Amino acid sequence: MKKNLTFCIILLSTAIFNSQTRLHLDKKKTTEERITLLMDQMTLEEKIGQMNQYNGFWEVTGPAPKAGSSKLKYDHLSKGWVGSLLNVRGVKQVREVQKIAVEKTRLGIPLIIGFDVIHGYKTLSPIPLAEAASWDMDAIKKSAAIAASEASAAGINWTFAPNVDVTHDARWGRVMEGAGEDPFLGSKVAIARVKGFQGDDLSAVNTIAACAKHFAGYGFVESGKEYNIVDMSNSKLYNMVLPPFKAANDAGARTFMNAFNTLNGTPATGNKFLLRDILKIKWNFKGFVVSDWASIIEMIAHGYAKDGSEAAERAAIAGSDMDMESYLYVQELAKLVNDKKVDASVINDAVRRILRVKFELGLFDDPYKYCDEKREKEVSGSKSNNDGVLDMAKKSIVLLKNQNNLLPLKKSGQKIALIGALANDKTSPLGSWRIAADDNTAVSVLEGMQQYKTNSLIYAKGTDVTIGKTTFTKELEFNTTDKSGFEEAINTAKNADVVIMVLGEHGFQSGEGRSRTSLDLPGNQQELLEEVYKVNKNIVLVLNNGRPLAIQWANDHIPTIVEAWQLGTQSGNAIAQVLYGDYNPSGKLPISFPRNVGQVPIYYNNFSTGRPTNVDNNVFWSHYSDVDKTPLYPFGHGLSYTKFDYKDLKLNKNSFQVGEPVKVSVSIKNSGNYDGKEVVQLYIRDVSGTLVRPVKELKGFELVDLKKGEQKIINFILTKEELGYFDNEGNYLVEPGIFKIFVGTNSDQVLETEFELK
Repeated sequence: MKKNLTFCIILLSTAIFNSQTRLHLDKKKTTEERITLLMDQMTLEEKIGQMNQYNGFWEVTGPAPKAGSSKLKYDHLSKGWVGSLLNVRGVKQVREVQKIAVEKTRLGIPLIIGFDVIHGYKTLSPIPLAEAASWDMDAIKKSAAIAASEASAAGINWTFAPNVDVTHDARWGRVMEGAGEDPFLGSKVAIARVKGFQGDDLSAVNTIAACAKHFAGYGFVESGKEYNIVDMSNSKLYNMVLPPFKAANDAGARTFMNAFNTLNGTPATGNKFLLRDILKIKWNFKGFVVSDWASIIEMIAHGYAKDGSEAAERAAIAGSDMDMESYLYVQELAKLVNDKKVDASVINDAVRRILRVKFELGLFDDPYKYCDEKREKEVSGSKSNNDGVLDMAKKSIVLLKNQNNLLPLKKSGQKIALIGALANDKTSPLGSWRIAADDNTAVSVLEGMQQYKTNSLIYAKGTDVTIGKTTFTKELEFNTTDKSGFEEAINTAKNADVVIMVLGEHGFQSGEGRSRTSLDLPGNQQELLEEVYKVNKNIVLVLNNGRPLAIQWANDHIPTIVEAWQLGTQSGNAIAQVLYGDYNPSGKLPISFPRNVGQVPIYYNNFSTGRPTNVDNNVFWSHYSDVDKTPLYPFGHGLSYTKFDYKDLKLNKNSFQVGEPVKVSVSIKNSGNYDGKEVVQLYIRDVSGTLVRPVKELKGFELVDLKKGEQKIINFILTKEELGYFDNEGNYLVEPGIFKIFVGTNSDQVLETEFELK
């Protein structure tokens, strides 16, 4: 009897415990109620566990690890001391780790699975900088949705994107990962990508949580060097850096990621001003903040924390909710709480934020919702996804120059020489940040052009771009000496009607850790270009690159230049269709191209000096003595196979009261011989203010489709949101005064008018 009674008591206790711990699974309750019910059951260690993220650490379909750090991570996972894993992908892998979290831990809290889905998963779109060149927010949103669909089908429910860092420095390797130099365009791209990833319903099986990064200032690292310091004014922070992050938050981005850099002396990871004062309080952000890889423990190297305990303390108090691969939260936070150095409310706030996103993803209702092998096979690499990224790739191409109308190519009767190692490369066009994609899966330019069979096409490599193994983590070796292929390339070019030269950077020469002090064509490609030019001047230079390059010689000599970036899986098809005129290019530069690296940083929305022009015809004015101070190609530049004429820039009146909408109109006509699309751009200048304002600021744009001979009136409305700015304390000001209005085809070629704000 006594044994039976004891057994019954155990069963009853177990039943009561199970019923209590499952109260949070009641879908009839609100999310916040469910979070509270779950947190009431959690120990301090289990709460801190939710703040702990580990990289995938073993082959999960095999035996459990038995020693080392992998064993430690496995034990933590089995105890419920891990809230997220990254770099675990594929339905089988994800299901196994999720099974441990859900079925073997005390509370069964599901994992959120993160991955760098930067410009696609298996089927790759163009690199983000190239996508921004489309100025087509619908296309960018669709591109992100394709990426989300494939990633979610592989078990992933969280991407570490979009990168919304504004930058003025092409030396910085991660310039390829953002939207360029302008906060207005960057904000629009941020919104499109967040909405593309997250869709209208985050709990839908084909959406994933977005992550706005890197918060904040990472695009302004000193000298363009990766992981470097950032020191800037509050005016630049509020007006240049923060707007795309604010836009991402307003669009509903569920997570933010810290930056590696210090900001004005404080590491971003431990920066309470950024994380709590601005993001969580002023902007009312309800998601959670994740550190970048080991950025919490790196605060020791920065000189901000003396040891791991102090680093964990400062990061948690500042507002970093999840520790990516520093191990410090799970090691240090419980003791810090017990020693009263970190208040329990800090832990509770972080855990509530993390659990909220998990509930929003629907993981508590179905932890295995992203683990459908049938869907994984159907979605990955589908025809519709390839069609989508091809469309995005064509829209990302920018025609920089087309002297003598070498393009579009004739469909027949031409002898075409195709030269350059990149022309026959099926890996480099995938670009950086394509961890899940397989090498050798891009359509090469050679393959794309071979689809046009009525011309004679001869290929010659000319020279390699790089030698050695090119991987995401390994350094590249540059080949600057081998010219053995020059002779074949030169002979091929001699007898051609048109020479297509595909030159630029390998896909892994930009990206994280790929800062450069030179923006020239790598290796001996420049010499090859000049040698071919000596025998045939009818050259179309097609650039494959992840950043602006300094191509002054090419601009001075080569008649036609196409900026084709690194366009992803369908790269070669997109380039061929543009070269042959089956798609009329409409891209515009989202970042200025310098004449040489000495001009960097260079950007259109700069500030006037006290001596901006040479009015006195002497040397004492703001300029360089050896090169013009303007960019080679300005922000917003991009040509078409047709011609667009602007006229009749008008305002509805000449003076306005503060708060009154300003209506702007302009007439644009397609006066050329092709149907085409044009990005009509509107800029303003606040002529004088409490703080000086840039000489131009983008405040509106519209992508217009015009048939040959068609004319349209384009209308813009400017409100206080476009006419104001932030002061050094973060206050938003709309000040009376004279405003100039510029509308045109790029930031330099514009019509101009003005009005007074009273």
